Amino acid sequence: MNSYTTQMDAARKGIITEQMKIVARKEFRPVEEIRQLVAEGKVVICANKNHTSLDPEGIGSMLRTKINVNLGVSRDCKDYDIEMQKVMKAVELGAESIMDLSSHGNTEPFRVKLTTECPAMIGTVPIYDSVIHHQKDLAELTAKDFIDVVRLHAENGVDFVTLHCGITRKTIEQIRKHKRKMNIVSRGGSLVFAWMSMTGKENPFYEYFDDILDICEEYDMTISLGDACRPGCLADATDVCQIEELVRLGELTKRAWAHNVQVIVEGPGHVPLNQVAANMQVQQTICMGAPFYVLGPLVTDIAPGYDHITAAIGGAVAAMNGAAFLCYVTPAEHLALPNVDDVKQGIIASKIAAHAADIAKGVHHARDIDDKMGEARQKLDWEAQYACALDPNTARAIRDSRAPESDHADTCSMCGKFCAVRSMNKALNDEYIDIL
Repeated sequence: MNSYTTQMDAARKGIITEQMKIVARKEFRPVEEIRQLVAEGKVVICANKNHTSLDPEGIGSMLRTKINVNLGVSRDCKDYDIEMQKVMKAVELGAESIMDLSSHGNTEPFRVKLTTECPAMIGTVPIYDSVIHHQKDLAELTAKDFIDVVRLHAENGVDFVTLHCGITRKTIEQIRKHKRKMNIVSRGGSLVFAWMSMTGKENPFYEYFDDILDICEEYDMTISLGDACRPGCLADATDVCQIEELVRLGELTKRAWAHNVQVIVEGPGHVPLNQVAANMQVQQTICMGAPFYVLGPLVTDIAPGYDHITAAIGGAVAAMNGAAFLCYVTPAEHLALPNVDDVKQGIIASKIAAHAADIAKGVHHARDIDDKMGEARQKLDWEAQYACALDPNTARAIRDSRAPESDHADTCSMCGKFCAVRSMNKALNDEYIDIL
């Protein structure tokens, strides 16, 4: 029987777990270094004891930047088979985490299917499930109802839960006083705000935080401290509501660590490009290096249909400056539930951002694949180029659909015999360079 409760508890006792060994191998780092970082809370290994199919990953600013994919059914799109297709595509494309944000139907079988079959980390937002599970409208739910659903998700094997613990009754007055353009855009945050407004009671996730920590410690479920007051437009970025909530999340991080419970802190949101780095640095200070999990950030408000690009721009800058975990954004953001192709586009954009940031901050071996791609391109070795590509099938399909003529099939249809690589290879080999 294990002599520890959580990965953090093991690390603090000097115990190296199997999960730590796997993470160390993946990150090309000494396992003792991983153990120390987990003990300090700077690396999180989300690994619920009941997630039997998990292939563990480490989340921390000094490790490879990880990405999360949001999925789940809604009242308007309720086909769980399609959601499972999205899960399989996400794992195939290299997503390290799946969040089930289902808000309709019988959610538990799908959640259990994920934690028995999916190797990626599984996250949820229990407040969404509270209304569905208890079949009560929001105002009828009690604090105990909310906590019971947190326990249910822990029992189901969920690796991390987003809990909006940082807004309190004081936040109600702040939101009314400061007149934000977008008020609260966090779905979970708005539900907590609405519940407090209707019942007159304190945020149950804040008031009963110690009870939640007991559950998390029992199952080794990580808390992702949700940012209810994240900015939903550039005008609200880095305002009083956002920063005060972040300060409270820093306090809650300390309380969780005292229980040996691992913590991720969630962040913005819509943020102008020139404020992204500062947001990351402020979080690192206030939350003492706990891994930062950011949605985007989206660096402009005017690109519906292309928000996977606005998020990738912000995500690259965020990860380069300390964010550890990027939540993908799809072309459907602000518009609709993403379909399978939207999911793919969102993942690829987020993976590019994460990889670019890892190269910039010198993560171990991050650039190895880029160097291989450079060698493959110099040799005009197309198969080797596809092997290095983030999305080999798309790269191959584009080239095949516009194939060059047979007498210069080693090049592409953009340059043909004007290809710089071909000309340089021939010139350096003292060969005749035919153009016409």
